[in-house]
Amino acid sequence: MLNTTKAFSSFSVNDIQKAREFYGKTLGLELSNGPEGTLVVPLSGGTKALMYPKPNHQPATFTVLNFPVDSVEKTVDELSQRGVRFEVYNEPHLKTDARGISRGNGPTIAWFKDPGEHLVGAGSGLADLFAGAAAPEFISQCVQLRQVLRTAKTRLILYPSATL
Repeated sequence: MLNTTKAFSSFSVNDIQKAREFYGKTLGLELSNGPEGTLVVPLSGGTKALMYPKPNHQPATFTVLNFPVDSVEKTVDELSQRGVRFEVYNEPHLKTDARGISRGNGPTIAWFKDPGEHLVGAGSGLADLFAGAAAPEFISQCVQLRQVLRTAKTRLILYPSATL
């Protein structure tokens, strides 16, 4: 059978060097080189995400990474100073403030895009998802984001909490 302790996430990028600059320097993550020109992002609990170059890359239609943070406001301020632009939504089922922060409907969270146009989230209360405390609100928030993305003819894929 499969061993979940060895599971990892992966996603393609169109420019591995731009990804290295963004995730390493802009976001401040400690990346390592992986096999065959890939980049490895260490995540909590010893898990990893693997970025691989793909010539015909297409951005994911869902959030590829979510980073738990203590203060979304502080994170938005710091990353904005580093040139990160946060997504602003003003849709019936998903609203953010002018800085791109969604509040009051699940965890406080802000989304931005990486150089490959993938959505990345930074949110407070995300760690509670694994304890089950905020899961219903967060799933509701993801469903709302999916509705917004559907309007743009894209998809958000949600996985049952048992797969996390």
